[in-house]
Amino acid sequence: MDLSDEETIEELPLELLPLDAWHRARGARMVPFAGYEMPIQYEGIVAEHEWTRNSAGLFDVTHMGQLLLSGPDLDAAVEAVLPIDLSTLKTGMQRYSLLLDENGGVLDDLMVSRWPDQLYLVVNGATKWDDIGHLREYLPDEVTLNHLDEQALLALQGPKAVDALARHAKGEHPLAALTFMKFGRFTIAGHEVTIARAGYTGEDGFEISLPAKAAVEIAELLSGEPEVKPIGLGARDSLRLEAGLPLYGHDLSPETSPIEAGLLFGINKRRRQEGGFPGAERIIGEIAEGTARRWVGLALDGRLPAREGAEVFAGNDKAGTVTSGGFSPTLGRPIAMAYVDSAHAAQGTALEIEVRGKRLAATVTPMPFVPHRYYRGS
Repeated sequence: MDLSDEETIEELPLELLPLDAWHRARGARMVPFAGYEMPIQYEGIVAEHEWTRNSAGLFDVTHMGQLLLSGPDLDAAVEAVLPIDLSTLKTGMQRYSLLLDENGGVLDDLMVSRWPDQLYLVVNGATKWDDIGHLREYLPDEVTLNHLDEQALLALQGPKAVDALARHAKGEHPLAALTFMKFGRFTIAGHEVTIARAGYTGEDGFEISLPAKAAVEIAELLSGEPEVKPIGLGARDSLRLEAGLPLYGHDLSPETSPIEAGLLFGINKRRRQEGGFPGAERIIGEIAEGTARRWVGLALDGRLPAREGAEVFAGNDKAGTVTSGGFSPTLGRPIAMAYVDSAHAAQGTALEIEVRGKRLAATVTPMPFVPHRYYRGS
């Protein structure tokens, strides 16, 4: 269909979360994100950030895509699409992986969990429809892909999350038996849920897949605990920035390879040796020979933050571009992440970032900026 310059295509209306009214009743400021109206903050980003670091924050991440794969020869079919070694992924385990294009560019990063005779994937909300289309195109017809769109997803994050959640989660094993990147089946208020000990804040915490129809009841139960407050997207972003975690569409894209992004751990050892996944030739070459640029952390002098798109300089030469940046409430200073030329990527390298026409001093620094506190067992 031809459209004249004056004609425009009407945008699809934003979807509402199962907890939309619940968020608004608690004073959330809602913004468009990944096709949904999402809560960006309640009482303030810094206060919510610090509450999560010290207690427990409840995040609504229902915009994420929850997918269930099943069928014959499932592992081989999925290994042809993802650079994951499923022979080492046992039932009850979860692992980070990547969806790559034929050139080794990142289409999405995702989590893969082993259920009995099935694989459960959590993909980014902004890319879920593209991911579903890609998987349906490249997986054999015999593999069934179910989009679990009647499930909600909540994340309870922070050092006191385990105490608050343990009062309500009932299962064959106690919640405390879960360690980082493990999951189990539980019930909360009589509703069947799946709980993984994982998250996107760098803190200990959990992600809870639950029936959307039970979202209000379960959110109400959890937020009623003294350790728990609802937390918005703003603090989620500042927490993941301090944790040195990439955000798809900003730090990762089809123009980035997992090797320059420092995500070698997302390509399991056997797959690095054998290949057989999209973009394998380029990626195996980059593992052996290195990359022209690298994703690094930057600590900035002063108080002015650098945002995505700011240019990074080494003397008079442009050395790279900021992909994520902001002020770190925990460190009390601005931090950023950027792709820079490999010649300027060594820790301690002095660089400058151009912000509002000024050059700000910055130093390449290790990530995470704030140490992770994942629970791996006593």
